[in-house]
Amino acid sequence: MTGGGAGTNSSSAPGDSAATSTADGAGTVPQVAGHPMPALLGEGTDPELVAWRERLPAHVEELLQRWELRASAPFVPGGSSAWVAPVTDRDGAERVLKVAWAHEEARDEAAGMRAWQGRGAAALYRSERVGDTSALLLERVRPGVPLAQLLTWPERDEVLVNVALQLWKPPSELEDVGLEDAGFEDAGFADPQAERAAAKDVSEHASAPEACGFRPLAHMCAWWADRALEEGGGERAGLPREVVLRGLELFHTLPAGWDGEEVLLATDLHPSNVLAGGTGSARRWVLIDPKPYVGDPHYDLLQHMFNDPERLRTAPGPFAERMADLAGLDPVRLRRWLFARAVQEAGTMDAAAEAALLLTADAGL
Repeated sequence: MTGGGAGTNSSSAPGDSAATSTADGAGTVPQVAGHPMPALLGEGTDPELVAWRERLPAHVEELLQRWELRASAPFVPGGSSAWVAPVTDRDGAERVLKVAWAHEEARDEAAGMRAWQGRGAAALYRSERVGDTSALLLERVRPGVPLAQLLTWPERDEVLVNVALQLWKPPSELEDVGLEDAGFEDAGFADPQAERAAAKDVSEHASAPEACGFRPLAHMCAWWADRALEEGGGERAGLPREVVLRGLELFHTLPAGWDGEEVLLATDLHPSNVLAGGTGSARRWVLIDPKPYVGDPHYDLLQHMFNDPERLRTAPGPFAERMADLAGLDPVRLRRWLFARAVQEAGTMDAAAEAALLLTADAGL
């Protein structure tokens, strides 16, 4: 989950940089589509994930046959709850197939990706959900290098905010996204007309997202805050009890206290989930792996900040002010969000406890 120490891991990286083949399939490594399952995917011990993983090979084979795809070796390290591999379709076009465990946070990934077509997300050609399994057929981003491997941290701040500003729209403005608005002609494809026609053909299999289908941010925050209180991570990390209670109270109340426009959020927006497409003046930045919720845009800057633990540990207040300024948001409110999230993550995410203490001292939180 994004709030449980997901860090920089992303469950797909549909570009050349991640297309390293896995180790040979010696021993008991399960095979999926004729290739060893990536080690990270095989590590999870959640009983529901384990049961899903046992069904994964058959599900992938069925999808490949029904969608007429041919798979290569999966991307590594990949993700902890998704199998992601480069594929070619019946016409020889390069795509990426993501077959994922549709856990609570990732439930609306496909709907979010479809809502954001032409607005900063990788092109989505086809999707479905069957039971606890979701499948997405995505654009193969080239060169596909994550932002985390490019530029300096200050430059990454600017890129990430520019991506976020494309995404932050009310669901009512996104639910009627049509194929003519999907942005294929701006995506840098070799044959945009053919790409758009192919996308139109396969997109008939997936309905446009409805605003009411996206859950409120308050839903996720309440879940995380309650779990953090039960597990006692903040106090184990050395935070005073009053700081823990204040931070978790804020994590509960901040979503409901937002009186601005509620927008569709990625919630897992960080440099490993933003890929470079094209080069030079033609470069574009492409979102992957969102976990969509609707709510306060201030929240969507947090995961990026937690992916830079050095700044978070030494200067969380100025870091929040910089990000708020870039995004045109309220720096005081972003500080409060950062404090609440730091308390919630204390004991599980690097630098969280230190940031919480500094923010408490700086702003009297």
